[in-house]
Amino acid sequence: MTTRGFVLIETAVGKTRDVITHLRKVQGMASVDAVTGPYDIIAVVEAKDLTSVGEMVTNKIHTVGGITRTVTCLAIELT
Repeated sequence: MTTRGFVLIETAVGKTRDVITHLRKVQGMASVDAVTGPYDIIAVVEAKDLTSVGEMVTNKIHTVGGITRTVTCLAIELT
């Protein structure tokens, strides 16, 4: 089963377009969209497990220039 995380991203002024361009090239990104509201971008990441999602966020997202803050929300399955 795939683990999915929604990463809410704030960017520095004028950097949203650059961040989106970079993130769309990252393997494991299901989608990357500019949004209105308190966040500038919402990225959906998919990986094999929680550890892999965490590694993607810390190694592939947090290292992108222009990102000032992130919040990661993990999708859960309710039965």
